[in-house]
Amino acid sequence: MKDINYEIDKLVKYSIKNLLIDKCDKIYATNKLIEVLGVKEYSENSYGNLNSMDIDLGSILDNMISWYEKENNYKFPNIESKDLFDTKIMGCVTMAPSLFRHKYFNHYNLSPYNATNFHYDFSIKSNYIRRDRVEKDLKWKYNSNYGEIDITINLSKPEKDPKLIAEKTKEKESKYPECFLCKENEGFPGNLFHPARNNLRIVPMTLASEDWFMQYSPYVYYNEHCIVFNSEHAPMKINKKTFRRLLEFVRLYPHYTVGSNADLPIVGGSILSHDHYQGGNYDFAMSKAEEIEKPYFKKHNVSLSLLKWPMSVIRLKGKSIYDLEEASDFIFKKWIKYSDEELNIVSHTDETRHNTVTPIARFKDGLYEMDIILRNNRTDQENPHGIFHAEEKYHNIKRENIGLIECMGLAVLPSRLKSETNHIKEFILGNHKIKNSLDFNAMIKKDEILSMHKNLIDSLIKKSNLNKENIDEIIEEEIGFIFLKVLEDCGVFKNDIKGFDKFLEVIYEN
Repeated sequence: MKDINYEIDKLVKYSIKNLLIDKCDKIYATNKLIEVLGVKEYSENSYGNLNSMDIDLGSILDNMISWYEKENNYKFPNIESKDLFDTKIMGCVTMAPSLFRHKYFNHYNLSPYNATNFHYDFSIKSNYIRRDRVEKDLKWKYNSNYGEIDITINLSKPEKDPKLIAEKTKEKESKYPECFLCKENEGFPGNLFHPARNNLRIVPMTLASEDWFMQYSPYVYYNEHCIVFNSEHAPMKINKKTFRRLLEFVRLYPHYTVGSNADLPIVGGSILSHDHYQGGNYDFAMSKAEEIEKPYFKKHNVSLSLLKWPMSVIRLKGKSIYDLEEASDFIFKKWIKYSDEELNIVSHTDETRHNTVTPIARFKDGLYEMDIILRNNRTDQENPHGIFHAEEKYHNIKRENIGLIECMGLAVLPSRLKSETNHIKEFILGNHKIKNSLDFNAMIKKDEILSMHKNLIDSLIKKSNLNKENIDEIIEEEIGFIFLKVLEDCGVFKNDIKGFDKFLEVIYEN
């Protein structure tokens, strides 16, 4: 490795070339890097022509970290501490929020598409989205009766180091920012409890006469995966304003889809403490689902369809945001009070509400669309995880909440599945000749991972054509099938059209 001055010079020139900073900020950015790295002497190196450089950002940051460790006789103990440091480095070469927003809205004046392209590209170039990690995610398609479903094993989010968790218990957790979605994250240096956000830049917008912001997710599950969040740290709540905000967002960004997680535990997202939505420039499987047309919803001047989809979805279409807002809210309020005990749908237990929705908005073919996914989070003795939740036999693949992204047909599966499926593959291929013997089953029982995936293994060994050339593809197929079963478990009407029609009667009769 050349000296640290060389790396500083490269990073500053990388940042100018990729429009993270202006040329006039070159000296300032250099001096900030000198400060953060603790460089005692600096002299500028000449590093090629800015227009023809091919600089690898990851290599620069790795070299800077290596130099810092050697210079200070120090070893970063885990990936989280390295992330805190290299994000601090990137903060030195990321323009101020005021200048970023000025440039962003200049792009928006050209078109919303230009603006989001600029923001997304900036998030990648500034290393807020760590593309090298995102590209490690495993992705494939599963062909189902409902269309192609996306399957992802998420490897971009670092696994928590047990030593780090132990260290956290020694520190007092700060309440600033209040959560990972608060606007105060912009530029936050981070700590053991909270990731660094020195290079995060957010965009303000007005939705339903309220202040909201947009940023991109650092763990990009799909193209231009963005998060739209309330300026205030307010809990998730589905109400009439939710539908208005979603529709106003797609009016601002007609090339994006946006939706909200449900606002109740079990059927909601992982963060219910801060009102937020997720969107992006991606055509989810659910958006392409076959529509089963129902009578025109004259009361609200919108068309209404059911979807051929594993979950129970009502699709509304219309030219007016106001009409869709009113119709969506009307259906939502009817659903909140709706029960059908024959189908295990009970709206309330005493004062506890169980019914809610997962709404998704888009603009397509000149019309606004609102998909309303009906959800129920009730539990009982037989189903402690939820009556309309994945059966326990599928928890080896997906035990977490089925949120917005999964509802639309994109499985976000845990990173553990990569090593676990490799272990399953090695076991089956190594013991294929005794697959029907008692010894085979005894070996599964003794192994924690294999026993957890017993149903998956049983299904795999029934395949007569299974071999080392096709086992990966067959495992992917089985995982896709299981995820589809999970989605079907979450559907409140279970493809029971008569049951669904009973609810529609309640809608149409009013």
